[in-house]
Amino acid sequence: MKLLNILMHGNQLKRTARTGWAQRGIPHAENVAAHSYGVIFAALILAQEIEAELDMSRLLAMAALHDLPEGLTTDIPTPAWRYLPSGIKTEVEREAMQEILGEATFAPQLLVLWEELHEAETTESRLVHDADKLDLHIQAFVYEEQFGNRQLAEFWTVPHKFYFPEAQEIYDELHRRRGIRSNRAKNRGETKSARGLTGQTAVKSSQQTKQKEAKAHRKQGWQR
Repeated sequence: MKLLNILMHGNQLKRTARTGWAQRGIPHAENVAAHSYGVIFAALILAQEIEAELDMSRLLAMAALHDLPEGLTTDIPTPAWRYLPSGIKTEVEREAMQEILGEATFAPQLLVLWEELHEAETTESRLVHDADKLDLHIQAFVYEEQFGNRQLAEFWTVPHKFYFPEAQEIYDELHRRRGIRSNRAKNRGETKSARGLTGQTAVKSSQQTKQKEAKAHRKQGWQR
């Protein structure tokens, strides 16, 4: 049954790991389906704020479809694509989409939406791209808080530009909160280090006092 086959491909995303997190040492990282939900939700919330007329059906459909090819291709790490010919990623994912949708009567409409997303010329497609980046950075923020993983710092070192100022504001606020958290962690570390040094000094002082007392005691014994 065509519909069941398509749904099974969608279900595969629940078992398809987001490899970028695993490469950076994140245990039990999210799967592609979890990320897809994050993108759909972020797109929905952003749509309530931007001052533009939107086709919500197209917006949410593109958000739901954006990583569907990974049910076949898996989540190939970004660095790997850099060693392949330009444009090959889109070509491979297009073929995967065509295979997943098969001969379903609605396949042409969904393929058109997928192409629209990749061209990133419409308001809806650009909003999905912003939602995609926001969900990525929100997840990186959460993983840093959970695991203190410093291998995620690269996500914040390169300035990120968004199509919509509302998305940019959310990212900037996330970046600000990360800075506050980092400063607090640094201060706690310095305080702990200072306490450790104080304790070491006290122990050393106590040892020196005991050594002096023992030396004085031995001296008294010699004088007797």
